[in-house]
Amino acid sequence: MNLDLFADEAPPAAPDSTASVTPPTESAASAAQPHPALSDTAALFLLCERWVSRGWLRDLDLALVRFLDRETQNAPPLLLLGAALASHQLGRGHVCLDIAATLEAPDFALSLPPEGDDLNDPPPLPSHVLATLTLPEWQAVLNHPTLISDGPGNTPLVKSDSSLTTRLYLRRYWQFEQTLHQEIAARLSLDSPVHSSMDSPEHKAEQSPLLKSALDALFPATETLDWQKNACALAARSPFAIITGGPGTGKTTTVVRLLALLQTLQLAEPNAHPLRIRLAAPTGKAAARLNESIAGQVSQLPFKGLISLWEAASAGEEKATELFQATIPTEVTTLHRLLGARTDTRHFRHNAANPLALDVLVVDEASMVDIEMMTALLSALPASAKLVLLGDKDQLASVEAGAVLGDLCRRADAAHYTPATAQWLAELTDHPLPEALTDPNGQPLDQAITMLRVSHRFTETSGIGQLAQAINQPLSETLRERDKHQAVHGVLNNGYADLHHLVLKPDAQNEDSALERLVITGSPERFPNAGEGRTNFKGEPIAPPTGYCHYLNTLDSERPDKALAFEENRDVYDAWAKQVIKAYSRFQLLCALRKGPWGVEGLNLRIAKTLRSEKLLFGNDHTLEKGWFEGRPVLVTQNDYGLKLMNGDIGITMAVPDPRTPGRALFRVAFPTSDPENPIHWVLPSRLHAVETVFAMTVHKSQGSEFQHTALLLPQTPNPILTRELVYTGITRARDWLTLIEAKRGILNDAVAREVMRVSGVGG
Repeated sequence: MNLDLFADEAPPAAPDSTASVTPPTESAASAAQPHPALSDTAALFLLCERWVSRGWLRDLDLALVRFLDRETQNAPPLLLLGAALASHQLGRGHVCLDIAATLEAPDFALSLPPEGDDLNDPPPLPSHVLATLTLPEWQAVLNHPTLISDGPGNTPLVKSDSSLTTRLYLRRYWQFEQTLHQEIAARLSLDSPVHSSMDSPEHKAEQSPLLKSALDALFPATETLDWQKNACALAARSPFAIITGGPGTGKTTTVVRLLALLQTLQLAEPNAHPLRIRLAAPTGKAAARLNESIAGQVSQLPFKGLISLWEAASAGEEKATELFQATIPTEVTTLHRLLGARTDTRHFRHNAANPLALDVLVVDEASMVDIEMMTALLSALPASAKLVLLGDKDQLASVEAGAVLGDLCRRADAAHYTPATAQWLAELTDHPLPEALTDPNGQPLDQAITMLRVSHRFTETSGIGQLAQAINQPLSETLRERDKHQAVHGVLNNGYADLHHLVLKPDAQNEDSALERLVITGSPERFPNAGEGRTNFKGEPIAPPTGYCHYLNTLDSERPDKALAFEENRDVYDAWAKQVIKAYSRFQLLCALRKGPWGVEGLNLRIAKTLRSEKLLFGNDHTLEKGWFEGRPVLVTQNDYGLKLMNGDIGITMAVPDPRTPGRALFRVAFPTSDPENPIHWVLPSRLHAVETVFAMTVHKSQGSEFQHTALLLPQTPNPILTRELVYTGITRARDWLTLIEAKRGILNDAVAREVMRVSGVGG
């Protein structure tokens, strides 16, 4: 059964909105005859081998179709080609292959152009191979009882036909989609305990006085609509809820109040036990950040006002407050730890047969959760449990297949609340919704989603906020490319105090000088008043922008006395490491690519040499590129449960006294933890096998982080990976200062006009 969470509205079909980086294609007119690969298996394999040799196709994709051909008889070459392309899409973030979209833009079915490929003497491009093929012709060969079916079964491929296209899946990913649809649809059809005794989900506020009173206790009265209050109301009544919003819109604040609201409603029931609530995030870094944010907000909740809504324990108000506060969790775990990842397998300890022991699960940074993990999570939830997803729908999706949060939230801008939902919210919150956000045909999923629309971090005077807003606007009939370019550059040229736009000069010496000064000092002189005199929304002074010199100077200036033994004075060395790690978070260079001179691999060595030239780092070229040196920041790239390190954790290499040899130092890598008793986790470099230097970090890896001063570097040449989602995600990692760097003028215009549309059936 193919469930549609959005009723009859069809999502836009596109392989990737990257048309402005179209590789050179051969004219369809020059392909008078069908390409041999469409009808001859040997010719197909030869073509795929040439694609693999250029990096346009993966070895894995070719191995799959060879296996399918070997295990079956008379498999049509066009079906095998579809299987190769469907497999390849998974590596590009798509869940399936959209046949119609592939025929419309064939060259985007492969990884074109790969980094470093000059396209000299290329193999035949997909646009040439598929030039004579029509949709009905390709659909006609997608029939083979052993290889493909229309749904349930055990064929390796599944097709999903519609009036406009055919989607071709590897079975596992088709099943992920089906499970996702079924689990969400089942939850949306359930009555929440909040209103289970009511006649309908759209009951009036006076029928639920406790909910209204609790909301009023949590949210002081305002003259305007409070979206955070709306979010809590909607999430309280639905077993499945999404709270989305840009940076600084208060997602974490909202969820803390939501948890207090849910516990209030629960504890008001006679003889009720507190809800079992768990908090999780996709990466260790995101989990640590949420942990830090929540811990500071729980103590500020109005426990006295909430307790007054139900009969407190006989021990008294103070004891009841203590007990109530204990029911609001502050510990955040990773999704892998929550589900119980099993070594050397994709499966988890918790699943449908062994569900999680919880009543409410909150997942932060949900935009980073791919379809496989989201399906595993939903399958492991008890049927009675509530799931709340938090995240920014406009951020980059997971590097793995699927853009689940974005797909589920694609109607969130216009809300589509039914009149009944709008009336219910107005009576609960005392503020009506804008009429433009109501829709008599709103779907059940729409009623479970809240988009927070007011940023408390970026005001109208913030260039970072204004730039994020300008970049995030999708192209439409009313917003053309030229209009968007003008809006973006209007912000960049407005003289905002927190924003600088740097275009590197073609002259190599000037280019190196500008970039080198930036990574060393942060180039505060490029900001108005050299970054002095700014305050945040609390009136607290904001430190001027800085570069990597700040943490390296802190590393040296705050170093403990070498006479202090490391093991016997761990608290002293922990304090030193905390200072250095905090100083490191003041600046981060982000880039789009991994390879090449403008990618992570080239920039990390370049920056290390620059810092060495300033005598801030020490080591020869080989050491700086492949060895260990004091001050080396490292990023964990794989979960290591033995070391209690997660993908995304960042540590700093520091020299501490060697207990075996007086006067000699040895390296330890200091990682921050969320444990106040052991704030620093010290690890020997020899035990770290999946780490990389992180002077430069990809935007994808930066998700879930924020830095006081972020420098986003766009490369010299256009690339399909450069999209508005990537630029938006990169600039919103900046808290106080942003330097936007173009290695060549015009790259920003190209990037902000390109939008990602991941292919899947989640949205319809």
